[in-house]
Amino acid sequence: MGRRRIVTRAYAKLNLNLRVLGRRADGLHELRTIYQSIELADCLTVTVRPGPFELRCSDPAVPVDRRNLAWAAVVRASRAVGRGTPRDLSVFIDKRIPVEAGLGGGSADAAAMLHALTRLWPGELSASVCRRIASRIGSDVPFFLVGGTVLGLGAGDELFPLVDLPTHWAVVLIPTFGVPTASAYGWFDLAPRRVRPVLSREPLAVRAGALSLVGKLVNDLEPAVTAKYPEVRRMKAALRRAGADHPSMSGSGSCVFGLFSRRRDATAAAAVLRRQAWRVVVARTLSREDIISRESGCPRGAG
Repeated sequence: MGRRRIVTRAYAKLNLNLRVLGRRADGLHELRTIYQSIELADCLTVTVRPGPFELRCSDPAVPVDRRNLAWAAVVRASRAVGRGTPRDLSVFIDKRIPVEAGLGGGSADAAAMLHALTRLWPGELSASVCRRIASRIGSDVPFFLVGGTVLGLGAGDELFPLVDLPTHWAVVLIPTFGVPTASAYGWFDLAPRRVRPVLSREPLAVRAGALSLVGKLVNDLEPAVTAKYPEVRRMKAALRRAGADHPSMSGSGSCVFGLFSRRRDATAAAAVLRRQAWRVVVARTLSREDIISRESGCPRGAG
């Protein structure tokens, strides 16, 4: 068997808005969110070679067994196309997206893995099968098969592509702690009703020319996470002082981000914020077309 190698990127996401509408019969939460791709990315190198399936990662804290969503993607895809137990593949994840930060790194890796397998197994793994596998791995994995600016309903897996957000630069603050997704939703469920969200009936929209979210930009998980980690509030305040638009926690945390319409303003804000103890990342927002044009190849220093 000859060796073949595919290199692909797994882009992170922000949640520009995250509303928790209630608890579903299946135990998941009913959501209304706007996903946004950003250029911060993991890099996956998939190599075809004889032998058992192998997954490795540059971050020793990331599991490289069935707990890893990229592993789950390979196992489910291999079974779906009739290949049985996966073998003859080696996957290396160069991890740039911090874990438990609300940026969707594990889900992005799973979707990137599915994209790579469609190229390695042409004609075997259809788009519809990939979507079905993605939804079974995790509720936000289907978004990473699409990318750009997308409205997510249901558990976050009912997707409606929107007009892409005009280019912004996100300044992302990453603290030293992480927040497991299940913990954040558990804290939300146990929060006193006085800190539960009051839902607006007004629709969300992203309009060409500017970010326009009707009503206030809200993450309903933020109060519950902030009650456990007050540093989230301090990060938001620091971003606001630095001139960021809409500072907010992404997903279930722990990262907080602010948007800038000009790169130089984002760079200046990041320089000030790096005086603090947080890791600071500046990442451009990406449209679906951006992602299609960048889907292969990870130059040194990407992300």
